[in-house]
Amino acid sequence: MDPLAALLDGPRAHGAFLLRSVLTPPWSLRIEDRAPLTVVSVVHGEGWIVPDGGEGVLLGEGDVAIARGPDPYLVADHPETPPQALILPGQECRTPDGGHLSELAGTGVRTWGHGTDGPVVLLTGTYGMAGELSGRLLAALPPVLVLRAADWPTPLVGLLATEIGKDVPGQEAVLDRLLDLLLIAALRAWFDRPGTSAPAWYRAHEDPVVGQALRLLQHQPAEPWTVAKLAADVGVSRAALARRFAAAVGETPMAYLTGWRLALAADLLRQHPDATIASIAHRVGYGSAFALSAAFKREFGMSPQHYRSR
Repeated sequence: MDPLAALLDGPRAHGAFLLRSVLTPPWSLRIEDRAPLTVVSVVHGEGWIVPDGGEGVLLGEGDVAIARGPDPYLVADHPETPPQALILPGQECRTPDGGHLSELAGTGVRTWGHGTDGPVVLLTGTYGMAGELSGRLLAALPPVLVLRAADWPTPLVGLLATEIGKDVPGQEAVLDRLLDLLLIAALRAWFDRPGTSAPAWYRAHEDPVVGQALRLLQHQPAEPWTVAKLAADVGVSRAALARRFAAAVGETPMAYLTGWRLALAADLLRQHPDATIASIAHRVGYGSAFALSAAFKREFGMSPQHYRSR
């Protein structure tokens, strides 16, 4: 599993929330749900997305925006339109003064807004939980990134728009996969753009030696890795691997492996509350619960038990 895959692993276990909004100006939604990641795509019309303390961006048809939480942001027909609704944690919707929302209501399967027809149609997919592994990815994102339809044509927005209103067996699984595909494709397109500050580990996958080493560490963390073993498996000398890995990733192979193992352990603690510390230690490459606990406390400032209870 790499950080892009980890982005879906934790949230998917808790479900992503996908909704179609049909809106008629003036409209304005203030998002305060503290979700770590939200995908917004425009099917018809246009709308603004404005991060708190940041510059607003106008979205047109086919554009895709990704908002990185937990900071609030506004989605509106115009940045100056007063919010009509607050979207709170758990997708609870309230008026700005905390009252019951009456202007906007459910109008069909996975659809809400001002009615069944309107000049603006948005698709919003909210991922409600992120882990330590995916945090490595989220830290590299701006508060809001936008991919223009003209620069990044994709059929996925149209597919989601077609599928979201269907109420047939298996539809939730179809929508989950389409939303995940849209998110991953958009993030890849963003990081592959010239001048984008992609994470070092992402760029390092372009190196045939370092990329192979990274995949081995990420997919087989429980292996008793040494630099010599890793170098032998990728077909270079120990010194060559150490030099190329540090230059591409910014840390040594064993330092990267330690951070990866502990981030994976943290995610497993949250995803599997009944698993023992010893079983998690074994899954991530530590010989005992004590060894994992000591390393975990150095990394996170608390024991695995405390992290899990928190």
